[in-house]
Amino acid sequence: MRFIFPLMLICYLLGNIYLFIGAIKAIAQAPIAAKIIFAVIFWSLSVSLFVSIALRNSHLPQALLSAMYTFGSIWLVFVLYMILSIILFSIIRYFFPSIIYNTLLYSLIVTFTLLAYGYINYLTPVVTTIDIETPKTIHGDSVTIVGISDVHLGHGTGSKMLHKFVDTINKQHPDAVIIAGDLIDNSVQPLYDKEIKNELARINAPMGIYMAPGNHEYISGIRECADIIKSTPVNMLLDATATLPNGVQIICRDDASNRRRQPLDKLLSGADNSRLTLLIDHQPREIAEKDSAKIDIQFSGHTHNGQIWPGNIVTALLFEQASGYCKWEHSHVYVSSGISLWGPPLRIGTNNEIVVFKIRSNKKQ
Repeated sequence: MRFIFPLMLICYLLGNIYLFIGAIKAIAQAPIAAKIIFAVIFWSLSVSLFVSIALRNSHLPQALLSAMYTFGSIWLVFVLYMILSIILFSIIRYFFPSIIYNTLLYSLIVTFTLLAYGYINYLTPVVTTIDIETPKTIHGDSVTIVGISDVHLGHGTGSKMLHKFVDTINKQHPDAVIIAGDLIDNSVQPLYDKEIKNELARINAPMGIYMAPGNHEYISGIRECADIIKSTPVNMLLDATATLPNGVQIICRDDASNRRRQPLDKLLSGADNSRLTLLIDHQPREIAEKDSAKIDIQFSGHTHNGQIWPGNIVTALLFEQASGYCKWEHSHVYVSSGISLWGPPLRIGTNNEIVVFKIRSNKKQ
Protein backbone atom coordinates (compact mmCIF):
# COMPACT_ATOMS: atom_id res chain seq x y z
CA MET A 1 0.00 0.00 0.00
CA ARG A 2 2.93 2.38 0.54
CA PHE A 3 3.51 2.44 -3.21
CA ILE A 4 -0.04 3.52 -4.06
CA PHE A 5 0.43 7.23 -3.35
CA PRO A 6 3.69 7.62 -5.36
CA LEU A 7 2.06 5.67 -8.20
CA MET A 8 -0.96 7.99 -8.13
CA LEU A 9 1.34 11.04 -8.26
CA ILE A 10 3.15 9.62 -11.30
CA CYS A 11 -0.18 8.90 -13.04
CA TYR A 12 -1.37 12.43 -12.20
CA LEU A 13 1.78 13.98 -13.66
CA LEU A 14 1.54 11.90 -16.84
CA GLY A 15 -2.16 12.78 -17.16
CA ASN A 16 -1.38 16.49 -16.92
CA ILE A 17 1.36 16.21 -19.53
CA TYR A 18 -0.98 14.32 -21.88
CA LEU A 19 -3.77 16.89 -21.49
CA PHE A 20 -1.37 19.82 -21.88
CA ILE A 21 0.05 18.48 -25.14
CA GLY A 22 -3.47 17.83 -26.47
CA ALA A 23 -4.65 21.31 -25.45
CA ILE A 24 -1.65 23.02 -27.04
CA LYS A 25 -2.38 21.18 -30.28
CA ALA A 26 -6.02 22.32 -30.07
CA ILE A 27 -4.99 25.99 -29.78
CA ALA A 28 -2.14 25.73 -32.26
CA GLN A 29 -3.38 28.76 -34.19
CA ALA A 30 -3.60 30.98 -31.10
CA PRO A 31 -1.06 33.79 -30.51
CA ILE A 32 2.11 32.97 -28.58
CA ALA A 33 1.01 35.20 -25.68
CA ALA A 34 -2.26 33.28 -25.33
CA LYS A 35 -0.36 29.98 -25.26
CA ILE A 36 1.96 31.28 -22.55
CA ILE A 37 -0.96 32.49 -20.42
CA PHE A 38 -2.70 29.14 -20.92
CA ALA A 39 0.45 27.24 -19.88
CA VAL A 40 0.87 29.34 -16.72
CA ILE A 41 -2.77 28.80 -15.69
CA PHE A 42 -2.68 25.08 -16.54
CA TRP A 43 0.42 24.24 -14.54
CA SER A 44 -0.51 26.57 -11.68
CA LEU A 45 -3.75 24.63 -11.25
CA SER A 46 -1.94 21.31 -11.50
CA VAL A 47 0.41 22.06 -8.59
CA SER A 48 -1.70 24.40 -6.43
CA LEU A 49 -3.15 21.62 -4.24
CA PHE A 50 0.29 20.34 -3.31
CA VAL A 51 1.68 23.84 -2.78
CA SER A 52 -1.22 24.71 -0.46
CA ILE A 53 -0.60 21.55 1.59
CA ALA A 54 3.15 22.23 1.76
CA LEU A 55 2.49 25.81 2.94
CA ARG A 56 -0.42 24.95 5.26
CA ASN A 57 1.38 26.16 8.38
CA SER A 58 2.83 29.29 6.77
CA HIS A 59 1.75 32.86 7.44
CA LEU A 60 0.20 33.27 4.00
CA PRO A 61 -3.44 34.47 4.02
CA GLN A 62 -5.80 31.59 4.76
CA ALA A 63 -8.12 32.77 1.99
CA LEU A 64 -5.33 32.33 -0.57
CA LEU A 65 -4.37 28.88 0.72
CA SER A 66 -8.04 27.87 0.77
CA ALA A 67 -8.52 28.95 -2.86
CA MET A 68 -5.38 27.09 -3.94
CA TYR A 69 -6.52 23.98 -2.06
CA THR A 70 -10.03 24.03 -3.52
CA PHE A 71 -9.16 24.76 -7.15
CA GLY A 72 -6.15 22.46 -7.07
CA SER A 73 -8.15 19.53 -5.71
CA ILE A 74 -10.94 20.09 -8.26
CA TRP A 75 -8.28 20.12 -10.97
CA LEU A 76 -7.12 16.69 -9.82
CA VAL A 77 -10.60 15.28 -10.45
CA PHE A 78 -10.86 17.25 -13.70
CA VAL A 79 -7.73 15.51 -14.98
CA LEU A 80 -9.02 12.09 -13.93
CA TYR A 81 -12.35 12.42 -15.73
CA MET A 82 -10.84 14.11 -18.77
CA ILE A 83 -8.46 11.18 -19.27
CA LEU A 84 -11.24 8.62 -18.74
CA SER A 85 -13.56 10.52 -21.11
CA ILE A 86 -10.90 10.84 -23.81
CA ILE A 87 -10.23 7.11 -23.61
CA LEU A 88 -13.95 6.34 -23.85
CA PHE A 89 -14.65 8.69 -26.76
CA SER A 90 -11.51 7.57 -28.59
CA ILE A 91 -12.78 3.99 -28.48
CA ILE A 92 -16.22 5.06 -29.68
CA ARG A 93 -14.68 7.19 -32.44
CA TYR A 94 -12.57 4.26 -33.62
CA PHE A 95 -15.67 2.15 -34.26
CA PHE A 96 -18.10 4.95 -35.10
CA PRO A 97 -16.07 7.82 -36.58
CA SER A 98 -19.15 9.62 -37.84
CA ILE A 99 -20.62 9.98 -34.32
CA ILE A 100 -17.65 11.54 -32.51
CA TYR A 101 -16.08 14.40 -34.44
CA ASN A 102 -14.22 16.13 -31.57
CA THR A 103 -12.99 13.91 -28.74
CA LEU A 104 -11.65 16.80 -26.65
CA LEU A 105 -14.91 18.79 -26.84
CA TYR A 106 -17.07 15.80 -25.89
CA SER A 107 -14.72 15.00 -22.99
CA LEU A 108 -14.93 18.57 -21.69
CA ILE A 109 -18.74 18.48 -21.77
CA VAL A 110 -18.91 15.16 -19.88
CA THR A 111 -16.26 16.20 -17.34
CA PHE A 112 -17.85 19.56 -16.49
CA THR A 113 -21.25 17.86 -16.20
CA LEU A 114 -19.84 15.32 -13.74
CA LEU A 115 -18.10 18.04 -11.71
CA ALA A 116 -21.34 20.02 -11.43
CA TYR A 117 -23.25 16.90 -10.35
CA GLY A 118 -20.52 16.00 -7.84
CA TYR A 119 -20.70 19.41 -6.19
CA ILE A 120 -24.50 19.36 -5.91
CA ASN A 121 -24.36 15.81 -4.52
CA TYR A 122 -21.77 16.88 -1.94
CA LEU A 123 -23.98 19.59 -0.47
CA THR A 124 -26.55 17.27 1.12
CA PRO A 125 -25.45 14.35 3.32
CA VAL A 126 -27.52 11.17 3.41
CA VAL A 127 -28.90 10.13 6.81
CA THR A 128 -28.56 6.38 7.35
CA THR A 129 -30.44 4.79 10.27
CA ILE A 130 -29.26 1.50 11.78
CA ASP A 131 -31.60 -0.26 14.21
CA ILE A 132 -29.80 -2.53 16.66
CA GLU A 133 -31.23 -4.79 19.35
CA THR A 134 -28.94 -5.90 22.13
CA PRO A 135 -29.25 -8.30 25.04
CA LYS A 136 -27.07 -5.93 27.07
CA THR A 137 -28.59 -3.65 29.69
CA ILE A 138 -29.15 -0.01 28.76
CA HIS A 139 -30.62 2.26 31.40
CA GLY A 140 -33.72 3.71 29.83
CA ASP A 141 -33.91 0.73 27.46
CA SER A 142 -32.79 2.64 24.35
CA VAL A 143 -30.28 5.20 23.14
CA THR A 144 -29.77 7.20 19.93
CA ILE A 145 -26.17 7.78 18.92
CA VAL A 146 -25.24 9.79 15.84
CA GLY A 147 -21.99 8.76 14.19
CA ILE A 148 -19.96 10.96 11.88
CA SER A 149 -16.45 10.78 10.51
CA ASP A 150 -14.04 12.66 8.26
CA VAL A 151 -15.31 16.19 8.82
CA HIS A 152 -11.95 17.57 7.59
CA LEU A 153 -12.40 21.02 9.08
CA GLY A 154 -10.15 23.56 7.42
CA HIS A 155 -9.82 24.56 3.81
CA GLY A 156 -12.05 21.66 2.75
CA THR A 157 -14.90 22.18 5.22
CA GLY A 158 -15.49 25.65 6.61
CA SER A 159 -17.95 27.09 9.09
CA LYS A 160 -20.80 27.47 6.55
CA MET A 161 -20.73 23.81 5.56
CA LEU A 162 -20.28 22.76 9.18
CA HIS A 163 -23.40 24.80 10.06
CA LYS A 164 -25.46 22.65 7.66
CA PHE A 165 -23.97 19.46 9.08
CA VAL A 166 -24.73 20.47 12.67
CA ASP A 167 -28.33 21.30 11.75
CA THR A 168 -28.75 17.82 10.25
CA ILE A 169 -27.14 16.17 13.29
CA ASN A 170 -29.41 18.02 15.72
CA LYS A 171 -32.51 17.02 13.73
CA GLN A 172 -31.74 13.39 14.68
CA HIS A 173 -32.12 14.26 18.40
CA PRO A 174 -29.04 12.28 19.49
CA ASP A 175 -28.32 11.31 23.07
CA ALA A 176 -24.63 11.23 22.15
CA VAL A 177 -22.48 11.93 19.11
CA ILE A 178 -19.40 9.95 18.11
CA ILE A 179 -16.70 11.06 15.66
CA ALA A 180 -14.52 8.44 13.97
CA GLY A 181 -11.49 10.63 13.37
CA ASP A 182 -10.29 13.24 10.88
CA LEU A 183 -12.23 16.08 12.46
CA ILE A 184 -9.36 18.30 11.31
CA ASP A 185 -7.96 18.32 7.79
CA ASN A 186 -4.28 19.17 7.19
CA SER A 187 -3.59 21.95 9.68
CA VAL A 188 -5.04 23.44 12.85
CA GLN A 189 -4.54 26.99 11.57
CA PRO A 190 -8.08 27.44 10.10
CA LEU A 191 -9.61 26.13 13.33
CA TYR A 192 -8.65 29.22 15.23
CA ASP A 193 -11.67 30.68 13.44
CA LYS A 194 -14.22 31.34 16.21
CA GLU A 195 -17.10 30.48 13.89
CA ILE A 196 -15.96 26.88 13.59
CA LYS A 197 -15.74 26.53 17.37
CA ASN A 198 -19.17 28.10 17.74
CA GLU A 199 -20.63 25.64 15.26
CA LEU A 200 -19.19 22.66 17.14
CA ALA A 201 -20.69 24.10 20.33
CA ARG A 202 -24.12 24.00 18.68
CA ILE A 203 -24.17 20.21 18.58
CA ASN A 204 -26.94 19.13 20.94
CA ALA A 205 -25.88 15.85 22.55
CA PRO A 206 -26.90 15.61 26.24
CA MET A 207 -24.59 12.63 26.91
CA GLY A 208 -21.60 14.18 25.17
CA ILE A 209 -19.52 14.15 21.99
CA TYR A 210 -16.73 11.56 21.82
CA MET A 211 -14.00 11.26 19.25
CA ALA A 212 -11.15 8.94 18.35
CA PRO A 213 -8.31 10.57 16.38
CA GLY A 214 -7.65 9.86 12.71
CA ASN A 215 -4.57 9.98 10.55
CA HIS A 216 -5.24 13.64 9.70
CA GLU A 217 -5.00 14.58 13.37
CA TYR A 218 -1.46 13.20 13.19
CA ILE A 219 -0.78 14.97 9.88
CA SER A 220 -1.91 18.21 11.53
CA GLY A 221 0.03 17.50 14.72
CA ILE A 222 -1.70 15.41 17.38
CA ARG A 223 -0.67 17.69 20.25
CA GLU A 224 -1.82 20.83 18.46
CA CYS A 225 -5.11 19.10 17.59
CA ALA A 226 -5.62 17.97 21.18
CA ASP A 227 -5.05 21.51 22.43
CA ILE A 228 -7.54 23.12 20.07
CA ILE A 229 -10.15 20.39 20.47
CA LYS A 230 -10.06 20.99 24.23
CA SER A 231 -11.56 24.41 23.55
CA THR A 232 -14.63 22.74 22.00
CA PRO A 233 -17.29 20.40 23.48
CA VAL A 234 -15.65 17.44 21.70
CA ASN A 235 -13.92 14.89 23.94
CA MET A 236 -11.02 13.38 21.98
CA LEU A 237 -9.85 10.23 23.72
CA LEU A 238 -6.70 8.28 22.85
CA ASP A 239 -6.94 4.61 23.88
CA ALA A 240 -9.51 5.45 26.54
CA THR A 241 -13.10 4.63 27.44
CA ALA A 242 -15.99 6.89 28.34
CA THR A 243 -19.05 5.41 30.05
CA LEU A 244 -22.32 7.17 29.30
CA PRO A 245 -24.87 7.75 32.08
CA ASN A 246 -26.96 4.87 30.69
CA GLY A 247 -24.04 2.43 30.97
CA VAL A 248 -23.00 2.32 27.30
CA GLN A 249 -19.22 2.18 26.95
CA ILE A 250 -17.63 4.31 24.23
CA ILE A 251 -14.13 2.99 23.52
CA CYS A 252 -11.97 5.42 21.54
CA ARG A 253 -8.93 3.77 19.97
CA ASP A 254 -5.92 5.79 18.94
CA ASP A 255 -5.24 5.87 15.22
CA ALA A 256 -2.93 3.38 13.52
CA SER A 257 -0.63 6.33 12.75
CA ASN A 258 0.56 5.88 16.33
CA ARG A 259 2.49 2.61 16.20
CA ARG A 260 2.60 2.64 19.99
CA ARG A 261 -1.15 2.61 20.46
CA GLN A 262 -2.42 0.02 22.92
CA PRO A 263 -3.05 -3.54 21.75
CA LEU A 264 -6.73 -4.28 21.39
CA ASP A 265 -6.84 -6.79 24.24
CA LYS A 266 -5.28 -4.31 26.66
CA LEU A 267 -7.66 -1.57 25.55
CA LEU A 268 -10.64 -3.85 26.17
CA SER A 269 -9.38 -5.27 29.47
CA GLY A 270 -11.15 -2.59 31.49
CA ALA A 271 -14.49 -2.94 29.70
CA ASP A 272 -17.52 -4.39 31.47
CA ASN A 273 -18.75 -7.27 29.29
CA SER A 274 -22.25 -6.97 30.70
CA ARG A 275 -22.53 -3.47 29.22
CA LEU A 276 -22.82 -2.47 25.57
CA THR A 277 -19.43 -1.71 24.02
CA LEU A 278 -19.08 0.65 21.07
CA LEU A 279 -15.59 0.89 19.60
CA ILE A 280 -14.51 3.92 17.54
CA ASP A 281 -11.46 3.18 15.39
CA HIS A 282 -10.77 5.55 12.50
CA GLN A 283 -9.32 3.03 10.06
CA PRO A 284 -11.43 -0.07 9.38
CA ARG A 285 -8.66 -2.60 9.79
CA GLU A 286 -8.53 -5.88 11.76
CA ILE A 287 -12.32 -6.01 11.88
CA ALA A 288 -12.29 -9.79 12.28
CA GLU A 289 -10.00 -9.48 15.31
CA LYS A 290 -12.32 -6.95 16.90
CA ASP A 291 -15.30 -9.15 16.10
CA SER A 292 -13.66 -12.10 17.85
CA ALA A 293 -13.24 -9.85 20.90
CA LYS A 294 -17.08 -9.68 20.93
CA ILE A 295 -17.33 -5.92 20.62
CA ASP A 296 -20.99 -5.05 20.18
CA ILE A 297 -20.64 -2.16 17.70
CA GLN A 298 -17.67 -1.02 15.64
CA PHE A 299 -17.66 2.38 13.95
CA SER A 300 -14.99 3.58 11.52
CA GLY A 301 -14.43 6.03 8.68
CA HIS A 302 -11.27 6.87 6.75
CA THR A 303 -12.13 5.28 3.39
CA HIS A 304 -14.65 7.93 2.20
CA ASN A 305 -15.93 4.95 0.20
CA GLY A 306 -13.46 6.15 -2.42
CA GLN A 307 -15.20 9.57 -2.57
CA ILE A 308 -14.83 9.82 -6.36
CA TRP A 309 -15.59 6.91 -8.71
CA PRO A 310 -13.68 4.66 -9.40
CA GLY A 311 -12.11 5.24 -5.98
CA ASN A 312 -14.82 3.13 -4.34
CA ILE A 313 -13.65 0.14 -6.40
CA VAL A 314 -10.12 0.66 -5.08
CA THR A 315 -11.15 0.95 -1.42
CA ALA A 316 -13.30 -2.18 -1.75
CA LEU A 317 -10.13 -4.05 -2.75
CA LEU A 318 -8.01 -2.55 0.03
CA PHE A 319 -10.30 -3.09 3.04
CA GLU A 320 -12.19 -6.13 4.30
CA GLN A 321 -15.18 -3.81 4.78
CA ALA A 322 -14.78 -0.49 2.99
CA SER A 323 -18.20 1.07 3.57
CA GLY A 324 -21.69 0.61 4.96
CA TYR A 325 -23.19 -1.81 7.45
CA CYS A 326 -22.42 -5.47 8.02
CA LYS A 327 -23.36 -7.81 10.84
CA TRP A 328 -20.37 -9.98 11.64
CA GLU A 329 -20.59 -12.92 14.02
CA HIS A 330 -20.53 -10.81 17.16
CA SER A 331 -20.29 -7.20 16.01
CA HIS A 332 -22.45 -4.70 14.20
CA VAL A 333 -19.88 -2.95 12.00
CA TYR A 334 -20.41 0.34 10.19
CA VAL A 335 -17.79 2.03 8.02
CA SER A 336 -18.93 5.55 7.21
CA SER A 337 -18.18 7.23 3.90
CA GLY A 338 -17.74 10.44 5.91
CA ILE A 339 -19.88 13.48 6.55
CA SER A 340 -17.51 15.58 4.44
CA LEU A 341 -14.39 14.85 2.42
CA TRP A 342 -10.74 15.46 1.71
CA GLY A 343 -9.76 17.67 -1.19
CA PRO A 344 -12.32 18.48 -3.88
CA PRO A 345 -15.88 19.44 -2.80
CA LEU A 346 -17.22 16.66 -5.00
CA ARG A 347 -19.04 13.37 -4.49
CA ILE A 348 -19.35 11.21 -7.60
CA GLY A 349 -20.57 7.65 -7.14
CA THR A 350 -20.60 8.04 -3.33
CA ASN A 351 -22.40 10.14 -0.71
CA ASN A 352 -21.66 12.17 2.38
CA GLU A 353 -23.45 10.53 5.28
CA ILE A 354 -24.56 10.79 8.87
CA VAL A 355 -25.20 7.49 10.65
CA VAL A 356 -27.91 7.21 13.30
CA PHE A 357 -27.63 4.21 15.60
CA LYS A 358 -30.95 3.49 17.30
CA ILE A 359 -30.00 0.94 19.92
CA ARG A 360 -32.62 -0.86 21.99
CA SER A 361 -32.13 -3.33 24.82
CA ASN A 362 -34.36 -6.41 24.69
CA LYS A 363 -33.26 -7.48 28.15
CA LYS A 364 -36.01 -7.42 30.69
CA GLN A 365 -35.29 -4.91 33.42
